[in-house]
Formats: sequence, structure tokens, C-alpha cells
Amino acid sequence: MPDDSNNRESDSNNPRHIAIIMDGNGRWAQKRFMPRAVGHQAGVKAVRKIVEYCVTHKVEVLTLFAFSSENWRRPTAEVSLLMALFMATLQREINKLDRNNIRLRFIGDRTEFSDKLQQKMAEGEAQTENNTAMTLIVAANYGGHWDMCQAFQQVAAKIAAGELQNQVISEQLISQHLSTAGLPDPDLFIRTGGEQRVSNFMLWQLAYAEMYFTTTLWPDFDQNSLEDAIKSFKSRQRRFGHTSEQVLNKAVTL
Repeated sequence: MPDDSNNRESDSNNPRHIAIIMDGNGRWAQKRFMPRAVGHQAGVKAVRKIVEYCVTHKVEVLTLFAFSSENWRRPTAEVSLLMALFMATLQREINKLDRNNIRLRFIGDRTEFSDKLQQKMAEGEAQTENNTAMTLIVAANYGGHWDMCQAFQQVAAKIAAGELQNQVISEQLISQHLSTAGLPDPDLFIRTGGEQRVSNFMLWQLAYAEMYFTTTLWPDFDQNSLEDAIKSFKSRQRRFGHTSEQVLNKAVTL
């Protein structure tokens, strides 16, 4: 990554928040007659390229779906390898993120992870919490259903404690209790690997995101690939329920 984050290109039409399901690591390796583990390692290299691009082009938030709550169903050996790779990557990358003024944040249920991994995640967040170039969100043991449930539970607890009244429940209140509270919702959602579904990822937050699906497997998804996705995003008219005429005449603020 470049150490100078001040000399960055600016484009006001870029998405503020890009969310990516990084799919295809295992298939990438299998196509090359290699163990799936090699594909996951190649996937980490792709992450570095995409983070670098987003910082350079002033994307405010990048969310990467690293491990879903459903991924525990994979073979035990693969899950163990993913956990080891997760730890090794954090140990290697946190200082680099900090040097490049990138804030690291994790979303998801951490209680299933080892104490050592939970500690490393907390250390990474604490070390980078004041950085301002970009927020990198890593969704780990994350699911959209879980995110909404924990938000509703927080709201219900406050109501029970008398801190809130039933009539004040609103979309804004729920958003304030999601794991992404305080951040803009994704403008652009990307899924690599050929599948065309959101797979329980940021179900609330993706309500108005532009969807981009590609058959490119994640280890092959490079900066040019991301540029293509952003070009597609820029070619679309985002109306948020308004008519095309309203948007073209700038009669509304989106």
C-alpha cells in the first residue's frame, strides 16, 4: 500500500461505501489443481489490491465479507485453516493499515472465535480507531439476520428499561443499533464468483445499493475489475423512489 494517503484522486461520483462478497477462492484453486487453502491465500493478496484502490480513490468505507455465520458448516479442516489465515493476516496487516491512516472495524458475532483471535481483533480496532483515510470493515461470523436480531434486542432492552417508548421505534432508530451504526449504507454491492444472491449479507443496509455481479473469481478480481464495477455504478440513475424527471431536473436531493 502507498504510505502517502494525502495525494489521492478525488471523484465525487464514486460510491461512498462499497461492500463485497469475496467469492471463488476455493474454485480458483481447484481450477489449478491446488488445495483450496492456496485459493484463500491468493484471496488475501486480492484484498490488498482492492484496499489500495479504494484508499487512492477516496472511497470512504469498504466492507469485505470474510466469513459468514453459515461458513462454520464447511469442513472442519478448512474452517481451521481459515481461522489460522485470519489470525496471520491480522498480525501482518494491522500495522500497514495504521500507517496508511485506515481505520479497521469488525462486524459480526465474535463470541465463536478463539480468545486470542478476539483479542487481536480488538487490538486492531483500538490501534486504528482514530484513522481517517478510509474505514475498512471486515464482516466475520456475520449474518444479516443476526445483525437485525441484535439490533432489535438492543431496542427491546431499552424499552424494557424505560429508556425508550414504543412509539419512537423507527428505521433510523434500528439503523443506529445495527453493527454499521454511524456509517453510510453501501452504495455499491459487488459479488464475485458468478453467484447472484446476497447470501444473508447486510440485508438491512443493502436496501438501495446498486448490485454488481461478476463471474471473476475473487483472487482474479483486481483494480481493473473494481474500476469496471464502479463504471457500471456511475452509469446508473439512482432514483430512491423518485421519477427520472425529478432526478434529472434536480428537484430532489438524493
